[in-house]
Amino acid sequence: MTLYSQITPAHCEIAKWAFTTRRVNRNDVRGVCTELSQAQAGDLILCEIAEIGHHKKIQLAERRVSQSYPGDFVVLCLGDRYAPDQFLATAVIDDDLIDLVAGGGVAGRVDAAHVFMEEPTRLKPLGLLTGAGGQALNIADYALPTLPANENVTVIGVFGASMNSGKTTAASSLGHGLMRAGYSVAGVKATGTGAFGDFNSFEDGGAPALDFTDAGMATTFRMPLDRIEAGFDTLVATAAARGAEVVVVEIADGVFQQETQAILKSSRIRDRLDGILFAAPDALSALGGVLVLEQQNLRPFAISGMVSCSPLATAEATEVAHLPILSREELWSPDVIQHYVAPLMRRAPEDVAA
Repeated sequence: MTLYSQITPAHCEIAKWAFTTRRVNRNDVRGVCTELSQAQAGDLILCEIAEIGHHKKIQLAERRVSQSYPGDFVVLCLGDRYAPDQFLATAVIDDDLIDLVAGGGVAGRVDAAHVFMEEPTRLKPLGLLTGAGGQALNIADYALPTLPANENVTVIGVFGASMNSGKTTAASSLGHGLMRAGYSVAGVKATGTGAFGDFNSFEDGGAPALDFTDAGMATTFRMPLDRIEAGFDTLVATAAARGAEVVVVEIADGVFQQETQAILKSSRIRDRLDGILFAAPDALSALGGVLVLEQQNLRPFAISGMVSCSPLATAEATEVAHLPILSREELWSPDVIQHYVAPLMRRAPEDVAA
């Protein structure tokens, strides 16, 4: 690493700004504070890449990936992370080096990792970015205006059994099918870790996207439920204000993740859903997910995800879960949308053919 006599905002001008910082007005940066002990989740932090580990690229605010090199300057958000297949991490700076815990631009301290994971990419924290008043800049400062819940738009939730169960493909495919069926649709990622994969997937399918970073959170892990609910309300209402008739909302991770459990047990989010699509990697997970949802008096209208990629797994899941198993191609179909999703709509859109 290079030794610097003084870190200034000029270093931010040559830094790579991560996806989590995409809403930040970079002209607001007036200083860099090297007192790091009081840093909070969501604070903007200037780092130097010290050692390349698992995350070899940074997802940029411009929504492309950038190869990382030792010595690169990056602007990230301090944040927690919950990822059973990757890292458990805490939003804290308690050492000379910290970890890149998510490629979308989240830094913190890795507390545990999947056994097959490489060591995390290591970062030298250079300072917190500060504004004109000397205060630390936080992505919450750049959140969308808070809006009350919209009760008119239809909201379909997409939950999954675990990471990598196929939630993102299911959600974006559902959004694409709704669009092809003539609905005005938007995609929302309501919980998770800041990254552009889910965001881009919705937009690739034709649905304009919003996520929790738009509501001022780099990640939702360890966030109070009321803050997540308020973010959900704002994101759904914003999508509706922009013309959406139906909003597809993806909830991150599996049904046993703590925030997801809280949402399913008792929340404004759970109460607002007009339907649920469940993503599962296999038949056993499909059955288990249905049973978990039924314990909360919820039942999905269909199952999708990785299980739908295998005819044998699909047959098994259909037999034990007693629900339709819909592949991504089936979710694209206007006929499938009209059969399974149209009955869930809060009101019939005017521009959908009878």
